Amino acid sequence: MNTLTGKIALVTGGTSGIGLATAKELAAQGAKVYITGRRQAELESAVAALGGQVTGIRADASRLADLDTVYAQIAERDGRLDVLFANAGGGDMLPLGAITEEHFDRIFATNVRGVLFTVQKALPLLANGSSVILTGSTVSVKGTANFSVYSASKAAVRNFARSWALDLQGRGIRVNVVSPGPVKTPGLGDLVPEEQRQGLFDALAAQVPLGRIGEPEEVGKVVAFLASDAASFINAAELFVDGGMAQI
Repeated sequence: MNTLTGKIALVTGGTSGIGLATAKELAAQGAKVYITGRRQAELESAVAALGGQVTGIRADASRLADLDTVYAQIAERDGRLDVLFANAGGGDMLPLGAITEEHFDRIFATNVRGVLFTVQKALPLLANGSSVILTGSTVSVKGTANFSVYSASKAAVRNFARSWALDLQGRGIRVNVVSPGPVKTPGLGDLVPEEQRQGLFDALAAQVPLGRIGEPEEVGKVVAFLASDAASFINAAELFVDGGMAQI
């Protein structure tokens, strides 16, 4: 299917996991795709794996100067954006009594501040009627022990979509959130030591009505749907890709 033929798309945090799988899906559906990543070697590896329709730009989404560089390159090469997937983010686990300023600032710098300015700085390039998709999480609506800072950052992202849909209504730009449940990504596995990863995956799978954790490609397909004209009347919404985990 080439439902995104002629579209120009940007995926931040596109070198692994959900971002990489989404970039692959967008390109497969005909879009010209830009991806960003903080580490040059991983960025080059991702671009090589994705093929000719994808261009990599090294950038840290929490650094405003990096975002300016990204959009300057896209403006010079294509002059517009039709799809923005503000996906860069991450976090780690600490109980309430152990949370530090560094922990809080690092997570909010990327997951909240970075998302805000990723979208704001894209506004001059975003075509009327374009699609902005933000990465949320099931933890924004569920309590999770030792994960409160990350969870709060994703709750902020959910409200961004509600509010920005109103800010941008005059331009017909749709802003939606895709909220994955547990998905087999490097970020999920890195929450625990390597020898504990399978135990983590199994414990999470037991909480999912479908009895398994998700694959990055399953999230990528939902993002591609939200980016397409098939989702033209979906706005300010949150689509859970969680096997039912947060729905019961």
